[in-house]
Amino acid sequence: MAARTRLSQTAVEERRQTVLRYVAEHGETRIDELARQFDVSLMTMHRDLDDLAGRHLLRKERGRAVAFPALTMETATRFRENSALAAKNALCAAVADRIRPGSTVLMDDSTTLFPLVPAMAGLDQLHVVTNSVGLAQRLGSAPGVSVTLLGGQYRGDFNSCTGPTVTRALSRIRADLALMSATAVLEGRLFHPLSDYVEVKLAMLASAEQALLLADHSKFGKTATYTYGTVADYHAVITDTGTPDAELAAIRDLGVPVETVEVETPEPEEPSL
Repeated sequence: MAARTRLSQTAVEERRQTVLRYVAEHGETRIDELARQFDVSLMTMHRDLDDLAGRHLLRKERGRAVAFPALTMETATRFRENSALAAKNALCAAVADRIRPGSTVLMDDSTTLFPLVPAMAGLDQLHVVTNSVGLAQRLGSAPGVSVTLLGGQYRGDFNSCTGPTVTRALSRIRADLALMSATAVLEGRLFHPLSDYVEVKLAMLASAEQALLLADHSKFGKTATYTYGTVADYHAVITDTGTPDAELAAIRDLGVPVETVEVETPEPEEPSL
């Protein structure tokens, strides 16, 4: 029997998030079909589904994996935080050196920005303003970083705050840089499923000297309920090489620079013989 290469925890999590997406797209799927689809043993697939069900990301029933409603999937922080980890790491690495000591940085509630925390924690006299509870918690212990958490209506599904209290506070702030992501991008237009978060994003854009949009390829070619302008509101878009050429062309047609980064692909698990 050939030895099976042991995957890193990151690679295992990436597979589980891909399984989760597959189940969400199909509504429900037999577990043995999932094992064949992802070329893993039935035991491995059961472990993956047990983990996902334990995090309340899907339901595991007799012989089947069943998805939760689509909106819950799109908005749940516990899902977003663990999806596309390799791409998020690559995007954040590409912009880390643009954050200057002594500057004021706005950050929205996008989990895409979470991998920036280690780089930001090493800077001095950095002031971060965010509506994300998760980001505030991660940066709060950094000795050189001052964090302002924008309070307002707390939404547990995003683990962040929104509403007029947040937008009023942003109107009194002038930041050097805004770092943001998007739920969906189609032909340069930006979309979000909830209107109150649209207002927060627009307020952040109005309060920053410069703004960068970080979005991996999975965000492109999609729409959501509310639109809020185009990528022309940003000084640059940072994405990965998996983004369709037509979407990249649409961004450039709006006069916005696009930077694409390579994403490291985890080594596949070797099948046992």
